[in-house]
Amino acid sequence: MLSDSSGRRRGVLRGLAVLGVLLVWLTLAGVGGQSIGKLSEVQENDNAAFLPRSAESTRAAELAEGFSDDTTLPAIVVVTGDGQLTPEQLAAVDDFAQAVPALEIGEGRTLEDVLLAPAFPVPSEDGEAVLLALSLDSDAVQETVGEERVLNEVVNALREATAELDGAGLEAWVTGPAGAVADVVEAFGGIDGILLVVALAVVFVILLLVYRSPSLPFTVLFTSVFALAGAGLVVYELAAAGVLVLNGQSQGILFILVVGAATDYSLLIVARYREELSRVASPYTAMRRALRASIEPIAASAGTVIAGLLTLLLSDLASNSSLGPVAAIGIVAAFVAALTLLPAFLLVGGHRFARLIFWPRIPRAGTAAGDGGQDTLAEVEARNGVWGRVSGLVGRRPRLVWVTTALLLAAATAFVPQLRASGTSETDIFLTEVESVTGQEVVAEHFPAGQVQPVTVFAPEADLDAVLEAVLATDGVDSAAVVAEVAGPPGAPPAPDAAPRVVDGVVQVQAVTSSGSETQEAVEVVADVRQAVGEVSPETVVGGAAAQRLDTQQTSIRDLQVIVPTVLVVILLVLIALLRSVVAPVLLLGANLLSLGATLGIAAIFFNGVFDFPGADPVVPLYAFVFLVALGIDYSIFLMTRVREESLRHGTREGTRRGLAVTGGVITSAGVILAATFGALAVLPLLFLVQLAFLVALGVLIDTLVVRSLLVPGLILDIGRASWWPWQRRVPADDTQTEVPQRLAEPATSR
Repeated sequence: MLSDSSGRRRGVLRGLAVLGVLLVWLTLAGVGGQSIGKLSEVQENDNAAFLPRSAESTRAAELAEGFSDDTTLPAIVVVTGDGQLTPEQLAAVDDFAQAVPALEIGEGRTLEDVLLAPAFPVPSEDGEAVLLALSLDSDAVQETVGEERVLNEVVNALREATAELDGAGLEAWVTGPAGAVADVVEAFGGIDGILLVVALAVVFVILLLVYRSPSLPFTVLFTSVFALAGAGLVVYELAAAGVLVLNGQSQGILFILVVGAATDYSLLIVARYREELSRVASPYTAMRRALRASIEPIAASAGTVIAGLLTLLLSDLASNSSLGPVAAIGIVAAFVAALTLLPAFLLVGGHRFARLIFWPRIPRAGTAAGDGGQDTLAEVEARNGVWGRVSGLVGRRPRLVWVTTALLLAAATAFVPQLRASGTSETDIFLTEVESVTGQEVVAEHFPAGQVQPVTVFAPEADLDAVLEAVLATDGVDSAAVVAEVAGPPGAPPAPDAAPRVVDGVVQVQAVTSSGSETQEAVEVVADVRQAVGEVSPETVVGGAAAQRLDTQQTSIRDLQVIVPTVLVVILLVLIALLRSVVAPVLLLGANLLSLGATLGIAAIFFNGVFDFPGADPVVPLYAFVFLVALGIDYSIFLMTRVREESLRHGTREGTRRGLAVTGGVITSAGVILAATFGALAVLPLLFLVQLAFLVALGVLIDTLVVRSLLVPGLILDIGRASWWPWQRRVPADDTQTEVPQRLAEPATSR
């Protein structure tokens, strides 16, 4: 009687605990869901904002403030007709220019509120085009009005207004830096909608195939969505407070990473929970055992990814250094949700209904083929179908398997030098036709391409003549002029005989390049200009839009050299602590580096020969390395923690085969889901994200299907007990099956 009362009281307390967890998460999701929709309001997508203060272009921008009281963001309207423009068409362009300041940009404001100077139509020398350069107040247009940035309102207003020129037989495009930034923001606008929908839909379909249950996929999916809401809340508050910088690509990666990681962790817990439900009657006992067995590999996985991501804090680019904590917050949210919310979902039905979530394949207590590892290896491999056969294949010929696999991966790695990752033009970032790119091409046809955003050179007054001569002698520079004093109203040109403007002993030279500032060719010209002026005036500083791109690329290369070895050391230390071994972690890390090399090599073949991409920015291999090494090692962690558990009972060779057979299905499902979620990034038509989606999806599949399934088990089987050196004495010899102490064996089913 007392026992029944105690049991009922314990059941009530468990039920209240489950409801309490659900209530906390529901509240968090309600608040966090609103933050997800507002993340675009705190984005920063201007490359100049990411550069370190030590960058030469940043120092040039600081010097430029002395020559102008305002920071400008140029917007270009280029107008063409069918051949030579008629006087009537030129008059129509003049009328348009006069009407520009009165264009409404929302909230009772007009474009005049953000204009720094009047717009003057400038006809091209061939008489076939007219250019209007609008100097926008950079700070003012970055503000947000309602849910839209002022910049986007300005560009949209201009594009709508240019439709009036159609009646005069004219065609117009809004381009320039302002148009390009607006198009980037517009492209990233799909993150909140289509990206998340596609990612969740893909995950749901795969979960249906994995579980063959109508309800279980929703449980896992809701866990991922709630985790995303929690991460979104934290990231939004930190970005709004200026603690971190959030850009569009970081937001997209955050969404994908949270959904993928939360799903992976949930798969492991559900698989172990189902396994325990086939052994014990109480779902609470089964869940306790499942969590106890799962928490170590999941915590190790999350910790490894977080440690790898936080090494991005060493980056000199704010966009990279902030991605580290943004993504780490996402992993923490996924980890917490999987270990708290998912169990609450699975236990909400109590003893009576908890098992029904697995319908129609409901696990029954006492139906497990073996308990506590007492079933034979043959029984384990037979029970696990395909992965049991893979285990048998690797077990019979381990050396042949791992050597063949390593050679194939090495052959793919040989193509890595063909990966072009030195940088791309600004216009190459779009994979679909956008107005700013088309407009820039029209500008280049009729005007000096580098006139819109010239290279700015700041030199000591005493070195002006030598610097000007060096700039003009540089290949790729069409013209160069000294910025002179202006006596007239704002926007008026200086007098022909005006003296150079001197600020604190420094003069400014503006150089027009043959290529537009958004191109990689202009970046190369800036590098040559810096070298040329550096030889005659070491104190001279070169800046401008192309210089900012050059500094971004050079900083990314520096980050790659610093972050790569740091990530390797951090992950190696985590693996040593987890596996209580030195040899096995070194083997795992080496295998994953080989996998990374193969991924980059295959990507080079596809990027160059199949997709015909123009190249890649240096940040692409950096992100690929961080994600693939940190995420790819996860699947080896999931495998090796189970292998270690089984090896402590049965010896290394049998333990490895058992671990591979038992974990094969769930780890493969997790890898396919993560690859599919990262693949969803390809729905956004931006070169960087499509390349990253391809690299991570391919790399995860190689890690899951090749490295974890063939290379790592083959190596461990071939090396045997020595894999656990220098603590291999805890593992029984392969020709014996020694019972080990409870504290060492750590089997979930024995607790």
